[in-house]
Amino acid sequence: MTQPIAPAGANAWILGTRKGAWPLRRPADGGKDWRLEEPWFFGCQVHHLVQDPRGAGTMLAAVRTGHLGPTVYRSTDGGRNWKEAGRPPAFRKKEEYASSSLAADDQRRQGLTVDHVFFLSPGHASQPGVWYAGTSPVGLFKSEDDGVTWSGVPGFNDCAALAQWCYNFAPGTPEGPKCHSVQVDPANPKRIMLALSGGGVFLSEDQGASWRPVNGGVAMDFAPPREDGSEYEFGHDPHDVVIHPANPRCWYHQNHCGIYRLDWKHGAREARWRRIGDNMPKDVGDIGFPMTCHPKDDKACWVVPMDGGTVWPRTSVAGKPAVYRTRDGGESWQRLDRGLPPRAWYTVLRQAMAHDGGEPLGLAFGTTSGDLWWSGDEGDSWSNLARALPRITSVTAARLG
Repeated sequence: MTQPIAPAGANAWILGTRKGAWPLRRPADGGKDWRLEEPWFFGCQVHHLVQDPRGAGTMLAAVRTGHLGPTVYRSTDGGRNWKEAGRPPAFRKKEEYASSSLAADDQRRQGLTVDHVFFLSPGHASQPGVWYAGTSPVGLFKSEDDGVTWSGVPGFNDCAALAQWCYNFAPGTPEGPKCHSVQVDPANPKRIMLALSGGGVFLSEDQGASWRPVNGGVAMDFAPPREDGSEYEFGHDPHDVVIHPANPRCWYHQNHCGIYRLDWKHGAREARWRRIGDNMPKDVGDIGFPMTCHPKDDKACWVVPMDGGTVWPRTSVAGKPAVYRTRDGGESWQRLDRGLPPRAWYTVLRQAMAHDGGEPLGLAFGTTSGDLWWSGDEGDSWSNLARALPRITSVTAARLG
């Protein structure tokens, strides 16, 4: 999953599902008898739930309630109590555009309604209380008061090029187009990256005031080749993108069309993605959704391949689930399936895999069939921690008291 650094001393997994969020707590003695607790927001769709790793401990949840619609909830006591944001993410009303230049540039963006908040991300370590949220339809929102109130980021939401970049007004991504993978460069609070499904990866170097596409080198197999042989600048379908926390000049990317790595050179503006998924076994391929990076080793990351055939089944390749790990930046990959069922047609969504920041690194992934799998040895072996939950949409690590 595109993940912030896990909170120090994480001792729980929080599972966002189609019908609520379930905390799964590890026993105090560090044993393997994890305890599944009663759900939060029972019956509501929880797209993402993140605990602030910067020390405050605030937890935010992106929730779509049954009849009240999309919102954000916050907790400051480890999930014991939740309160709805005073002003959740919402696009400006149509009449608010009447005197703006956007009214002439892009009539279609007037009056958009948030269907759901899809992605939550804490801001830079030097900016406590700042959070970002990505929505569907595509929008970027910011809170400067620890998630209590939210406002649109004008440099993105009102960008005249956004209607060209994303698919807000055309069929595409299941359950609607999404803004996700929102991350602030840990070395530079002015540099913000995000991804649009569909649309591509985009970068701001002025704290969100302006944006440019960063998709050079990424395949776009679902589009016809251009007559002049040039690349598409945007229109791609990134599934998960990570700015590596230990080396912000290194980005990883799981795309609809492969696995990529980008290494920024000092001062370079035309850095290109390199398809490291070409080194995956050919009978497995490099299509999937989640991408999880080791928080201290920029050469190590994990993916969960899925069938990328013509009809895109989006399940375990040949019905044989496995996680793949690289420890050399994608030059080679190792299959990790010890403990996983020999036959299962799992689907693992983009936010449904995470690490706990521990040593050795703990990993967990959840499936749309409601199973949660955990590894305490960086993927060498796997154990089942939960079965038959609702469709798991996100997995994150947390520190619960």
